[in-house]
Amino acid sequence: MAKYFDVHPDNPQRRSITTVVDSIRSGALIAYPTDSCYALGCQLGSREGLGRIRTIRQLDERHHFTLMCQNFAQLGQFVHLDNDVFRAIKAATPGRYTFILPASREVPRQLLHPKKKTVGVRIPDHTVTQALLAELGEPLLSSTLLLPDEEEPLTQGWDIKERLDHVVDAVLDSGDCGTEPTTVIDFSDGEAEIVRRGAGDTSRFE
Repeated sequence: MAKYFDVHPDNPQRRSITTVVDSIRSGALIAYPTDSCYALGCQLGSREGLGRIRTIRQLDERHHFTLMCQNFAQLGQFVHLDNDVFRAIKAATPGRYTFILPASREVPRQLLHPKKKTVGVRIPDHTVTQALLAELGEPLLSSTLLLPDEEEPLTQGWDIKERLDHVVDAVLDSGDCGTEPTTVIDFSDGEAEIVRRGAGDTSRFE
């Protein structure tokens, strides 16, 4: 049964954040709010957590997982950026964008796209997510909480708790965070390619 944490969207309770992060470090899979949809998250090196996300969402090996990063300095440890891409991404973060980039050696092999050797990264503009990442001290391996055969992600913490009670370990609820996923920009070839139009403004990449 998943533990349920009702956290304030602007001033998340430190005790709740610490408890959830401790559980992540112990291998827990969590559902948590972001600035665009709820997401599933686990520790970066957790093979079990990765497998559980794949099972819940019925994902194949070509799916791009996302490293949810606290800041740009952390993001830069896990992907390769040339100067032009650096400036473009820097100007758009934090925000509702996911960027696909060539992964560095810091990224576990099982997270990489099998052919491209790329990974998704993003820096969220959400107080609760940022509090989690600050306490964790490393990126959170994440995937949008979109269930198979459903058109929109889950948006309410209590609903997530009811529906995923036996497949996740914790649910953080800070209120509705919308149904529109991030805009996805592929920079793996050095040029911006809009893979998915979502919550982030695409005009700066066109």
